[in-house]
Amino acid sequence: MSERSAAPGGLALIESLVNTLDVETGADSLDTAEVRARLGITQAALGDARELRESLRAALLAHAGHPPHRAVTPLDTLLARAPLYVTVDGHDGSARLAPADEGPLLSRVAAAVAEALVADTWARLKACEADTCHWAYYDRSPAGRGRWCSMRVCGARAKMRRYRAKGS
Repeated sequence: MSERSAAPGGLALIESLVNTLDVETGADSLDTAEVRARLGITQAALGDARELRESLRAALLAHAGHPPHRAVTPLDTLLARAPLYVTVDGHDGSARLAPADEGPLLSRVAAAVAEALVADTWARLKACEADTCHWAYYDRSPAGRGRWCSMRVCGARAKMRRYRAKGS
């Protein structure tokens, strides 16, 4: 839905996972083998991936100042199941948190969240304010106060609704 560019670094994985569900139509691209393969999700882990997606969506809504869209498993509860360890590059001495197991989606998401915390970009990954959207997007606005995934679509709709409400 969004015309915005993808989130930086590991946040792109989170953005991609959250955006596998079109809230307005109910279309879930996790139902396709192609998308599951791209995200590294097995058929057996599909339920866990959907649970993780909605917990991430709730966190992204909170980043944008909105209440959760529905009751979900707290994200910290899910991420606690994904152990991370510190790796240090032998060439430049840089350090990062890495998943103990590169395979599972949960471990890769946990590493992406840790990377974003260190880079101070986690709170800029948000979910669109529009109730019919909730699409994940990376807020690149200078003040970090973006509200919609797209000003041309969701933002324009919200502004038109407010304009019409004032006229009544």
